Amino acid sequence: SDENGTAAVKRKRRPAGTPDPDAEVISLSPKTLLESDRFVCEICNQGFQRDQNLQMHRRRHKVPWKLLKRENPTARKRVFVCPESTCLHHDPAHALGDLVGIKKHFRRKHSDRKQWVCGKCSKGYAVQSDYKAHIKTCGTRGHSCDCGRVFSRVESFIEHQDTCEMGRFRS
Repeated sequence: SDENGTAAVKRKRRPAGTPDPDAEVISLSPKTLLESDRFVCEICNQGFQRDQNLQMHRRRHKVPWKLLKRENPTARKRVFVCPESTCLHHDPAHALGDLVGIKKHFRRKHSDRKQWVCGKCSKGYAVQSDYKAHIKTCGTRGHSCDCGRVFSRVESFIEHQDTCEMGRFRS
């Protein structure tokens, strides 16, 4: 209980990868997932690059402004499935919990379009945050294995050495 003597309600979290079974399952098209829209209509899932454009679009739905602004306590949580039928995340049981997550997943795994390219090593990335993480370490030596592989993260290097024949210590 808290300082007022009332029992604190503790919400149980589901393990990662197990979405809410009551959640509304949303399936967006590959075209929508590749767009760089930051503002998405919660009624029809159409995306817009600017908030002003979304506001103008919402008027077409003829939903009273008060209803749009009011938080709906009964609104169902939404989960997003991958449109690729062979993908694990196509199954609603493995859906992703937010729009940014499904967009990043789709770009990484199912898109050949690499919009961001490293100026040092020419490696391309479909997700800007992956590119930004790469350029922080590109060109630094990192952790080198005897087999020739180089790792920027010590955890990955140690994990690799556990299975690499050349990286094992010889007695």
